[in-house]
Amino acid sequence: MRSHKGSITVVSLTLLVILSPMIFLQAFAAEQGMSLTATASAGSNTISISGHTGTPSKDVSIVVTSPNGNIVTIDQVTPNANGDYATTIQTNSALWKQDGLYTITAQQSSALMYTLSVQVEISGGTTAETSVSQSSLDSLVTSGVTPAPIRGLTMEVDAGGFKIAISGHTDRTDAAVVIVVKAPNGNIVTVEQVTPNANGDFATTIHTSSVLWKQDGLYTIKAEQVGINGFSASAQVEIAEGAVIPEFGTIAVMILAVAIISIIAVSARSRLSVLPKY
Repeated sequence: MRSHKGSITVVSLTLLVILSPMIFLQAFAAEQGMSLTATASAGSNTISISGHTGTPSKDVSIVVTSPNGNIVTIDQVTPNANGDYATTIQTNSALWKQDGLYTITAQQSSALMYTLSVQVEISGGTTAETSVSQSSLDSLVTSGVTPAPIRGLTMEVDAGGFKIAISGHTDRTDAAVVIVVKAPNGNIVTVEQVTPNANGDFATTIHTSSVLWKQDGLYTIKAEQVGINGFSASAQVEIAEGAVIPEFGTIAVMILAVAIISIIAVSARSRLSVLPKY
């Protein structure tokens, strides 16, 4: 009787190779994305910035804009081997004299999961007591003081296929949120007005299947409560042929490539093993 041990071994190896990418992707999933935290004491001239990124090989760019939209600070931070980064920002220069909410944005690429913003209130060049955080990590463990609610307006974008789901929060419920989407060439493709509920939450869905979305590239989505300084947020989504291009990490691409090569190698070996012997 012919033994099937060799066939079982080949099948087992093939299943292992096929399942390995799934296992690895689940292991790396918690390391995709980035977090951003800003803390400051009342009456201070220093804002402490810290966070974590799932891509420690790339520098994190920190940009601070004033309530009128002018850039007041630009910094670049190199994460350590664990993906943690930190820096401090001084607010005692003439660029910080406008009172209101200053927006701190951390970014590693154009991908939404690696672009985060928080806001800090400044009065007379000094900070209000602040502890705010944002995260796009799949899981984030924090300790110590619970972050205070972010003042101003925040927005989240969940895009896929031909739909862009937009949601957010504002602590000003007396004004509508205007959402404007611009194509890569600067043309406006969508304008919507959303009324926040009693809790300050708002949401809407934009469809990208019309002819206005045929230009390929990065579309800019901006949510704003017009006339209220600091109450705005923006994000970018990459579109190709009207459909959203999903973010696919470099690690996932490498694992998929190794899996495909391994499957080809195992399949070739299994074919050799069943050749008749004379």
